[in-house]
Amino acid sequence: MEPPGNDVVAFESAEKIILRWDSTASEDAREKMIFAGDRHEIDRYLSAVDEIQRSMEFATLSDDQNKANSAIQIAMARLEDEFRNILIAHTTPMEAESLTDSSPLPDEDYDDDSPLTKDLEHQESNSSCSYRSTNSIREIDLMPSDAIYDLRCIAERMILAGYLRECIQVYGSVRKSAVDSSFRRLGIEKLSIGDIQRLEWETIETKIRRWIRAAKVCVRILFASEKKLCEQIFEGLGNAIDDACFMETIKGPAIQLFNFAEAISISRRSPEKLFKILDLHDALSDLLVDIEIVFDSKSSEWIRVQAVEILSRLAEAARGILSEFENAVLREPSKVPVPGGTIHPLTRYVMNYISLISDYKQTMSELIVSKPSTGSRYSSDPNTPDMDFTELESQTPLALHLIWIAVILQFNLEGKSKCYRDTSLAHLFMMNNVHYIVQKIKGSPELREMVRDDCLRKLTGKFRQAATNYQRSTWVNVLHCLRDEGLHVKGSFSSGVSKSALRERFKTFNAMFEEVHRTQSTWLIPDTQLREELRISVSEKLIPAYRSFLGRFRSHIESGRHPENYIKYSGEDIETAVLDFFEGYQVSQHIRRRSQ
Repeated sequence: MEPPGNDVVAFESAEKIILRWDSTASEDAREKMIFAGDRHEIDRYLSAVDEIQRSMEFATLSDDQNKANSAIQIAMARLEDEFRNILIAHTTPMEAESLTDSSPLPDEDYDDDSPLTKDLEHQESNSSCSYRSTNSIREIDLMPSDAIYDLRCIAERMILAGYLRECIQVYGSVRKSAVDSSFRRLGIEKLSIGDIQRLEWETIETKIRRWIRAAKVCVRILFASEKKLCEQIFEGLGNAIDDACFMETIKGPAIQLFNFAEAISISRRSPEKLFKILDLHDALSDLLVDIEIVFDSKSSEWIRVQAVEILSRLAEAARGILSEFENAVLREPSKVPVPGGTIHPLTRYVMNYISLISDYKQTMSELIVSKPSTGSRYSSDPNTPDMDFTELESQTPLALHLIWIAVILQFNLEGKSKCYRDTSLAHLFMMNNVHYIVQKIKGSPELREMVRDDCLRKLTGKFRQAATNYQRSTWVNVLHCLRDEGLHVKGSFSSGVSKSALRERFKTFNAMFEEVHRTQSTWLIPDTQLREELRISVSEKLIPAYRSFLGRFRSHIESGRHPENYIKYSGEDIETAVLDFFEGYQVSQHIRRRSQ
């Protein structure tokens, strides 16, 4: 059956319009774009396409069908070009408005002043809720409404004519380039997992800081805005076509974005990586709900799954690093004594490390759910300290791990203290180091809260005991010189003092005290208050004993020859000499003496 005569006229008129804009046959058509012209011409062309598509339904003769097919192919080729041109023409304003800095980003940071980044900062600072909220998603209009209308008009006709695949490919190609450009502005590099794992950790740390900030922008603004644009153009034109275009656009960039976090999650573990891994974990955890919202379709399920899996691996990496850190502290092998018995570098490193862990208390408490796997009062391993966890049942698993680290640190330090030949110096070393542990715990409210007062009292008792042991080891023999026993001649207690024994006693005291002064002035107590307290404690025992001894026996020496060879120091001299102790350097080769 032939179509009505007026339909034939309509078809021929529409065909004429289509052929006039055939870019393969006309130079004028190649140089001009329909949608860059006036609205009347745009509407005429779209109506012509509609007429060709309508006439195809009624064409029964092969000639008519061929003519219609030929016309529709020409029209679709033209619309594809127009579609691409509109997309390209309206990509530049998006970059100008959202990522204004067109210069390459420095390694230290990216454009913090871009409106896109400011938009993110504004919503974070003005929102009373956490990141885990739909309020954190900020969609930007990537194109003006008239361009969106034109794109939708073209897409509708291409899809109806069976050119869905071409439409999606053109859209995805152009928009992916726009996303790639934004990635470059945000400092997100195209690196494979292998590339990332070969980088030095210091370089990766910088990239992690940048990634965290950029990932928030990408998920909450960039990807969310791309999704909105797809919906504006394609929603309702077919089964999940808007989602297909969205995935065509962001699949590559999403892989690029999450590859970085995945590479970190499976990288070789080492203690210095823990805190950046926790930063990465927190950032991804904050983004998880936003990821669920932006990537809510079946076709984007793999992104949701990947994000959850990366989060799980980051958590496992953090747990593994903590466990390996504990073992490293226990087994740290250095046996070279630190000069002067000062604080060992291991002590500083470990305590600074666990102080940082306490700063991540909330995250670490969520990740650490079991107590340490080593350490028991029933342990038969001589290389592992005993620890009864039943006494700490009310503590959180994280607190138990931090307490365990303090215990194994002390255990290791006790082994290192045995490397000192001088027992007094070994006790001073333990006093310094356990005192440092106590002070670091007291100085961190979070750490002190987890360790609690009972453990802190035990630690305080240990460094005070070490101080007592030092005093006994150093001063018992010195004070022994100042006793009366052995100086009196038998049977004559009132005046029978052996001058030769007394002279020997003074000489022995002088020699011992001078040796203590010579050595212990080079020993170091870095904490000013602790140093002063120990000096006072020494003085309270030594000075009164010396003055008393001097008062009782001075006359016996001064009545003989060369008394200055035996009574070399006054009480004030001894008191002044004690002030030289624990300064960490040789104050003087000789004890300063006041005029006698």
